[in-house]
Amino acid sequence: MTTPWSKTIKGEQHTLRKYTDGETSWKNWTQQIFVADESHKCPTYVNRTPPCQGSCPSGEDIRGWLLIARGVEKPPEGMTWQEYAFRRSTDANPFPSQMGRVCPAPCEAGCNRNDVDDFVGINAVEQYIGDTATEKGFTFETGPLTSDKRIAIVGGGPAGMAAAYQLRRKGYACTIFDDHDELGGMMRFGIPGYRTPRKHLDAEINRILALGDIDVQLGVKVGEDISMETLEKDYDAVLWALGCQSGRALPVEGGDAPNCVSGVKFLEAFNTGKLHVATDKVVCVGGGDTSIDVVSVARRLGKIKKLNAQERPELVVHGYVAHDSAMAASRSGADVTLTSLLPRTAMTAAEHEVHDALTEGVTIVNGVMPLKVITNDQGRATAIVLVECTVDKNGRPEPVEGTEQTIEADLIVSAIGQGGNLQGLETLDNGHGLIDSDGFYQVKDRPGHFVAGDIIRPHLLTTAIGQASVAANTIDLYLQDEEVQKRPKVDVHHFSLLQKLKEVDLAPVEGIEEPQWGTDESAGAVHNYEDRSAHEIAAADELFLGHWKEEQRHKREEQVPEGEKVLGHFEERMVCLSEEQVVAEAGRCMSCGMCFECDNCMIYCPQDAVFRVKKDKSTTGRYVDTDYNKCIGCHVCADVCPSGYIDMGMGGH
Repeated sequence: MTTPWSKTIKGEQHTLRKYTDGETSWKNWTQQIFVADESHKCPTYVNRTPPCQGSCPSGEDIRGWLLIARGVEKPPEGMTWQEYAFRRSTDANPFPSQMGRVCPAPCEAGCNRNDVDDFVGINAVEQYIGDTATEKGFTFETGPLTSDKRIAIVGGGPAGMAAAYQLRRKGYACTIFDDHDELGGMMRFGIPGYRTPRKHLDAEINRILALGDIDVQLGVKVGEDISMETLEKDYDAVLWALGCQSGRALPVEGGDAPNCVSGVKFLEAFNTGKLHVATDKVVCVGGGDTSIDVVSVARRLGKIKKLNAQERPELVVHGYVAHDSAMAASRSGADVTLTSLLPRTAMTAAEHEVHDALTEGVTIVNGVMPLKVITNDQGRATAIVLVECTVDKNGRPEPVEGTEQTIEADLIVSAIGQGGNLQGLETLDNGHGLIDSDGFYQVKDRPGHFVAGDIIRPHLLTTAIGQASVAANTIDLYLQDEEVQKRPKVDVHHFSLLQKLKEVDLAPVEGIEEPQWGTDESAGAVHNYEDRSAHEIAAADELFLGHWKEEQRHKREEQVPEGEKVLGHFEERMVCLSEEQVVAEAGRCMSCGMCFECDNCMIYCPQDAVFRVKKDKSTTGRYVDTDYNKCIGCHVCADVCPSGYIDMGMGGH
């Protein structure tokens, strides 16, 4: 027996069927109440978190700003959709230009559209939103300070800046301490400018500072120039957002040679304008995003045939000298090799970044581990010995005997991990150069101290920003002497139908903060609606995939120079989509867990029980309703809802 709505399987022709051939019974006991063409169940409109947002470490309302871009949710009168999308995007993350370029996009990996054809180009749309905000001069709205409490933020990178942004929006003043001469942290000093253009980075940082009451003290290292005790005395709370600026040395014989440097310091020397050339033969040991940046920069910098010993790149990296920019005029291509413990398909670097590095002329050797560094009589590295290896389930490499190989090198860069610099702050050190925290980003056993970002554990920029957002909430509760509450299972910036109703003066009853949900008909109810977004993520097998036609993703063009053309090529890599392309790409979003006004439920309802909410009563998430006096519980509306927004709930009459 074949049920009439069989689901679509990726790679097969799409059909208007929700279940697979051969299924003759309901999946679980709650569905078994259906008898023939009716039941004691009626539709309930259920909001769930989409998997893109559930996969986003900073919890952005991705579905929300895609609905704005595609024209489903209209902006307020007098505001463009671009500005409205910018405001929705930056509620969670104030760096859309940066994230749209360099985030490895776990949201795209989680996108349910992968079960139809290809993920929605979320990064590309976010870049457009961020770049448009820069071009149009969009600003953040803020109000006056609502508290006389002040927070010290140590570190002006993505975590520190995001925390200052969120705390200022909550009414708190902050002071940011940073030991560099500019703000930005890893976004400025750890990622090359052709990936994070400084025009947009500066605009996004200055937009935060323009909120006011955010003081900045640059060139100040807490623990040396100012003590932790002084911060505790002068401020009501301290957030440690130090980042990880210390790279791990190669843990092999000869790994401490002077021309063995860390990837973090190599990139900082380049990004501060001190390093203008590399050397003949560069080998980078890594396999992650940092190592890809190292080898891409090394290919762009090239070499100079007769480089004075006093101008060797390792001396620049260690901060002893700086290159003259005129050196760039006489450079030529360098041999650059990247080695990785893991096979190509398992490298932690983003796949397209690996592809770009290969296009640019980098040689990648996979499945090898360093055995030792060969040094000359001056103690300088001249080569690195590698051996093929296997990696066990705990990530430990084991060498394969008899597979040694040697690669000559004038500069060896270690990009195998990072740690924090806690000099002067040893009481915070957990023994690994990091700071321990609890689930609310409080420093353990130290009231009034909080932590966010890489100093907890090096990870993604978006992870640091998400942690900063949670930490800001925790600081707010701490300063108000309130207990922290259990974080929801799906801890993101949730869509709130009640908030949307308030925005358009449609709240159930004025002053009600916690209305009744479901089929309650009282004046304090949001009728026929249930919010499960804090507990459930909309899964692909709950959607009606047959609704969606295969549609090719609108891909950004990338300026990736081939071979020797890479030399001196520092232009922007990602070409922003046009407005037309962005609107079309946003239209591919399946709006998982949220109505996007397709009208399927009304069209297919045999009883005309489902109806469109009157325009003066509707808003995003409240587009259709059900007349339960007409509904017979046939469940057709739930079957044909593409976004999985309709569930059959008990009762209704």
